[in-house]
Amino acid sequence: MHQLPFTALLNHLFAGPVTALLLALGIHPKHAAAPIPDHLAMQILVCLVLTIFFLAVRASLSVENPGTLQHMMESLYNAMDAQSEEIIGHDNKKYLSYLLTLAMFILLCNLLGLIPFFESPTGVPVVPLGCALVTWFFYQIAGFRANGIGYLKHFCGPVWWLAPLMFIIEVCSHLARILSLTVRLFANMFAGDMVTLVFFSLVPIGVPVIFLILHFGVSLIQTLIFVLLPMVYIGEAVAHEH
Repeated sequence: MHQLPFTALLNHLFAGPVTALLLALGIHPKHAAAPIPDHLAMQILVCLVLTIFFLAVRASLSVENPGTLQHMMESLYNAMDAQSEEIIGHDNKKYLSYLLTLAMFILLCNLLGLIPFFESPTGVPVVPLGCALVTWFFYQIAGFRANGIGYLKHFCGPVWWLAPLMFIIEVCSHLARILSLTVRLFANMFAGDMVTLVFFSLVPIGVPVIFLILHFGVSLIQTLIFVLLPMVYIGEAVAHEH
């Protein structure tokens, strides 16, 4: 079976333990010698890169002589802080660490496809779905923490005799957000990867550079949208005037 080089390395090192774990859980991998798929390997790589990056930032922190990494992270943090405060409110810092981590994870996943011998894991449906599910549970929990059981009033609407109907509609609406987040990110990244690959196969020099630039732009825009929408959802969930 075809594997990316990094995937092949992980399978070479960890195929035995991973296969044993999956079998113990009652899951039978399609290829016992290569149970780690490309999209999972790419996510592992992104997590490793982010971990190393955060450790490097932590090691370089300085009040008197901040370095380039510190300036870059401070700028990113301040931008995210300002945007989330505008949307969520003054309690935005409670959710900033999640939003910032989500943004960096999705951005790196999106951009990974620009590097030869790698691919964007967000071009596989299960990866955006995972991000969407975690985000959905995150803002629901935030709503209950901020409002207690009164958070359910958000699903019932202002007219008491329409509450049962409104509750069903609101639940369906919230569940649809999972599909919306998943399809939007997956469709754009999958299409970007396919267009880039097609033009590289047809015209390997010159023209594909334009599509690489477009892919870079799409990656940034989709990351921004995927993070802005959870900000809106969190802002609605934690608001007290339901």
